[in-house]
Amino acid sequence: MTVLKLSLMAFSFVFWAAGLTMLIVGLWAKVRLGGYLALSANDSPGAPAILLATGTAVIVWAFLGCFSAATEHRGLLRTYGAFLVAVLLAGLTAGLSALLYRQDIARGFREGLRQALSDYGEDEGKADALDALQRTLSCCGVDSYRDWLSTPWALRLNASVPLSCCRDRRGCPLGSAGAHGLHPDGCFGRVSAFVSGNMFCVATAALGLAVLQVVGIVLACLMAARVPARVTAPH
Repeated sequence: MTVLKLSLMAFSFVFWAAGLTMLIVGLWAKVRLGGYLALSANDSPGAPAILLATGTAVIVWAFLGCFSAATEHRGLLRTYGAFLVAVLLAGLTAGLSALLYRQDIARGFREGLRQALSDYGEDEGKADALDALQRTLSCCGVDSYRDWLSTPWALRLNASVPLSCCRDRRGCPLGSAGAHGLHPDGCFGRVSAFVSGNMFCVATAALGLAVLQVVGIVLACLMAARVPARVTAPH
């Protein structure tokens, strides 16, 4: 029983640390990536919001798990186990949804980029986010710089491109020599390559968290089964 108690308390601490990590990553993503995510045309909740909500819930329930193990309260242990099952199912559902609807997510981001190009100069928030994206990823347009040439903004300025498309901050006017001073790749391809390159790390982390939750569920159920029922003294 002592081993079970210490194991569940250790698991709760690790689970709390995982929740704190999700909360920190969510805050970082909200601050650093919020503008980029605003470019997507998808109406589904953003990853930062999901991470913030999940991280907060995990931190709170991890304290409950540690308290239930320390007090050997059967009801709390069962509740904690049920919460772990719910989080595991929610995580699996979210992961499968992202996998099954990844084409829709990609299509929404592509449409959002095209809309941001079309609204450039009118929607300052999206314009700033698009400029930041092009500078950070060294990209230009959706698939190439040619996407800019047919936009209302470019047509007003004689088929120009924003400075964020240029390798040199002084500008890169398009001429007969071509577009050697521009970032050669489109932003959609750069983002897709980044996501694909980090998919293995994300999948590994998700699998590790799922295994961790299964361990916690087993520990909580075993301890709840061994804790004697509390008998209420007669009045």
